[in-house]
Amino acid sequence: MTECTQRTLEFQQLGRREITARFDAPAITSDAGGLLLREVDEKFGILEQFAACFDDFRNPKFTAHSLQQLLSQRIFGIALGYEDLNDHEQLRYDPLMAVLAGKTDPSPAEGFALAGKSTLNRLELTPVGAKKESRYKKIVARHGVIEDFFVKTFLKVRGKAPKRIVLDVDATDDPLHGHQAGRFFHGYYKNYCYLPLYIFCGSHLLCAKLRPADIDAAAGTVKQLDRIVKQIRAQWPKVQIVIRGDSGFCRENIMNWCESHGIDFILGLAKNARLKRILGKELHEAKRLFDATDSAARVYKDFLYRTRNSWSRKRRVIGKAEHLAKGANPRFVVTSLSADDYDAATLYENEYCARGDMENRIKEQQLYLFADRTSASTMRANQLRLWLSSVAYVLMNTLREVGLKGTELQKAQCHTIRLKLFKIGAAIRITVRACKDFCVTLPGHVNC
Repeated sequence: MTECTQRTLEFQQLGRREITARFDAPAITSDAGGLLLREVDEKFGILEQFAACFDDFRNPKFTAHSLQQLLSQRIFGIALGYEDLNDHEQLRYDPLMAVLAGKTDPSPAEGFALAGKSTLNRLELTPVGAKKESRYKKIVARHGVIEDFFVKTFLKVRGKAPKRIVLDVDATDDPLHGHQAGRFFHGYYKNYCYLPLYIFCGSHLLCAKLRPADIDAAAGTVKQLDRIVKQIRAQWPKVQIVIRGDSGFCRENIMNWCESHGIDFILGLAKNARLKRILGKELHEAKRLFDATDSAARVYKDFLYRTRNSWSRKRRVIGKAEHLAKGANPRFVVTSLSADDYDAATLYENEYCARGDMENRIKEQQLYLFADRTSASTMRANQLRLWLSSVAYVLMNTLREVGLKGTELQKAQCHTIRLKLFKIGAAIRITVRACKDFCVTLPGHVNC
């Protein structure tokens, strides 16, 4: 029996006008703007460097898709909004996606150019001890090299050494809905989750470390900071480095490490009865100002403070006595920065409060680049998923920092860039001339 493909569909009329859908157009893509990301990658070689962080033990004679092509396909897919491996069962037929992945022939005779979900899945499922003699799953991620990759990319994109940089550290919850390895219930977040550690420099991602949730939020921070700072100082030996974090990172080992390595810090300090007594006069003054003006009032106090047991020395503490309509709202930060350089109000409002931008970057990666898509059974596989999302973020942020600088989108979030620049419909034409042209015809533009 012959199958017939209907080439037109008739829909309900609009007044006297007929509405007809026709399907005789050439191949169409909805992701034509993804070519902008390809330009970024070509300029900085981000995906080539990332692919160098893996060992590929497959036999080239029986390999249809190179390691870099597999990684490019997965990462460009995330950047374009395709979070699931199942999406690639259809994406493998998209000629534009094949171009993004680096395929020189985006339309081979077998009908598809890219890898399917099962091939891509082997990237995540490769065990630690895989080698050339293994039967399947022979692509091994070298975790230490991948961690260094993010810092190297930051240094390359940033280029010229600045006088001062601020490294923001933070932990967040990654909710889990299965029984993944490393899954624990977290009392603060009130769910089963992972507790990944993030380190940013401005909008640049330097560390995305997946961790179980049954640990202190600051666990492992010194190890990651030590690794990152050594890389930065190897290239920028004179740069001033400031570590910034909330009260979850106000730990003696972190502050002591900073002091012994010539690094400054600004960290939130959890309030207690003793600190409130020290700030008592300022809290009373803030309440008096609030009662007089009926608007929020702040009074700052600068003093030296040392805990009874946990701190090894006295340190500078800034106390913010704030009174709001709901009542007193005291806050404290501890810092190594001197009063000669920063008065109390400037240090708290301009230096410490600026850390809120990092929280936006974490949300951006989790919500729009699917960093929370950690549904694999092992932590190793989920860590790789987090890194794939992180590389997609690096590509997007590099486009934003370099390609969109000076435009209205230079501070736009990833989903806004995706909707306005990437999700563009275009006709695809592949010629059979000797040069094997690949042409994307955008709406309102002449053919190339």
